[in-house]
Amino acid sequence: MTDSYIKERIQSLRNEIEGHATAYYVNDAPTISDAAYDTLVRELKALDQQYPQYADPNFIIYRVGGAPLDVFTKKAHRSKMLSLNDAFSFDEVGEWEMRIKKLIGSTKFTYFCELKMDGLACSLVYEDGVLQSAVTRGDGTTGEDITQNVKTIRSVPLVLHGAHTGLIEVRGEIVMAKSTLLRLNECYTTEGKALLANTRNAAAGSVRQLDPHLTAERSLDFFAWDIAECEEKRFHTHSEKHASLRDFGFTVAPFEQVCASLEEVRSVITMIGEKRDALDYGTDGVVIQVDELQLHQTLGVVGKAPRFALAYKYPAEQATTTVVDISVQVGRTGILTPLAHFVPTKVAGSMVSKATLHNIDQIRRLDIRVGDTVVIQKAGDVIPEVVAVLKNLRPKKTTVFEMPAQCPECGEGIEQRTGSSGEESVGFYCINIECPAKQTRSLTHFVHTMEIYEVGPKIVERLQDEGLITDAADLFTLEISDLAGLERFGAKSAENIIREIQSKKHPPLDRFITALGIMHVGEQTARDLALQFKTFDAFWHATSEELDSIENIGPAVVESVLSFTKSSHANHFIKKLFAAGVSPVPVARTKGGVFEGKTLVLTGTLTTLSREEAKKIIQREGGKVASSVSAKTDYVLVGENPGSKATEAEKLNITILTEQDFLKMV
Repeated sequence: MTDSYIKERIQSLRNEIEGHATAYYVNDAPTISDAAYDTLVRELKALDQQYPQYADPNFIIYRVGGAPLDVFTKKAHRSKMLSLNDAFSFDEVGEWEMRIKKLIGSTKFTYFCELKMDGLACSLVYEDGVLQSAVTRGDGTTGEDITQNVKTIRSVPLVLHGAHTGLIEVRGEIVMAKSTLLRLNECYTTEGKALLANTRNAAAGSVRQLDPHLTAERSLDFFAWDIAECEEKRFHTHSEKHASLRDFGFTVAPFEQVCASLEEVRSVITMIGEKRDALDYGTDGVVIQVDELQLHQTLGVVGKAPRFALAYKYPAEQATTTVVDISVQVGRTGILTPLAHFVPTKVAGSMVSKATLHNIDQIRRLDIRVGDTVVIQKAGDVIPEVVAVLKNLRPKKTTVFEMPAQCPECGEGIEQRTGSSGEESVGFYCINIECPAKQTRSLTHFVHTMEIYEVGPKIVERLQDEGLITDAADLFTLEISDLAGLERFGAKSAENIIREIQSKKHPPLDRFITALGIMHVGEQTARDLALQFKTFDAFWHATSEELDSIENIGPAVVESVLSFTKSSHANHFIKKLFAAGVSPVPVARTKGGVFEGKTLVLTGTLTTLSREEAKKIIQREGGKVASSVSAKTDYVLVGENPGSKATEAEKLNITILTEQDFLKMV
């Protein structure tokens, strides 16, 4: 895969994930299934890890959940509601066990397995056995107070069974049964109302009704899965907590089991996998955790994910369909990406009709043709991927697919480029600098990198369609009057957009270089260039020798930078930007700080700092931020869902800093 394709793929994934995450976490109106979303996020995280120069540490997947809705009072949790790291194969479960054994130095412990329910997580607080409050997970720290609505759920005890003193906090999942969803949709069909999409969406939407009577009509259920706090009793195992939950009067999910070995865990996973489709409640996996609570303290938490627990997710559903066409789309750098179009087919709960085929090598490997019957699955994108071609079902008169000779967007010629070492590339590119598809995607990249958040992809396309902009430089010459007269653009909206654009006229030099979209120049490379050359003019006129002398910059980057800075199109663009008042400011390397001469790697999501803020602090304190862990790394700063970087740091005995450790040091 070429670097251009990787960058386009990453950006495409980000655009899709951002929309679906907002629909799921904030609006409770998911547009794809959880399995599809999980694999979408999983692919992006894998690409971010493999190609850190293109990663965006501030992207939504490195945060947990979404902000609470404003229609309910916000309420802080007594302790954070943690999220779980996912495993998508039993091999990953085995790797998790190995890490546990290494950390605790013992093999004497047991596991507790339970269903992972598909609903809305909620915390219930009782005082002296009487329900006082019910709060949604929210962002893990603060949720929505839904107490009045939760009181309508019959499986939530308003008073706990038995005599109790002090505070007890119970956590669990608000769910809707499949049979309830079916019954309600039958009624809504008769009444002409909009149907409920799925049980998870229905549960979350129902519990957020402003009128508790409407919530009561939805017949929700609550399955308890943890006791977060209990002043009257001390527990030694998680299984003891579940026993007490039953004693308190709660319902817990079926098929829970204490397991003495990982083989027993595998048996539970297999058993539930065979039965889960027949269950009346939605479940997408099994939660596995160390049963002994004392070991929970030893293993601790990394970011917002505990080391002592893991969520095993079942594989995505597969289906077969027929290829009706193969089209080609054009990316920001001009790369052409083939796309397969299918007979619309339901996969993992939603209808799909197309999938990217990535490049010509992928097409040749699959030998995919129009008319073929193919196996597809949601394993990396909201648009499914093609797993295999069922060639025995191939019609007789099919033809081998070939890339077009002209760009499908502008009609100009295309070329297959070669890499720096002379090997043939799989990438085909439109050679037209003014190709409209390339311009649109370049504009989107520029405004995103420059943090012009008021100007999203749809606004970029609208401004292009109206003839107001042809490139990013034109953004900085826009006036409020240019926008205010457009349909669906009010005066206030126009004012906000123009103010946002004007506020970004003096970006840090490294961000500005990144925004130019030079091939092979990601965030860290742009910073290395900015620190080396100090000013934009020095960078723009750098020689091959000057570029080659910079650490971590190889021949491919040198060639790409020189090709860009010497092109007449790029020089014209830069002149337009500067004429419009854009002027990047130097970035300084601070000396004498607590991280002077040290190299840090960041992984996961921080709770009080954005990734960008943490990087600025490290640089202010004289340190350098690297994208991958190596023997030269001094510290690894971990947040939520740290992934393999934290594991690699442990293997190399590199100091791991929590966010609290980091803040104390600075």
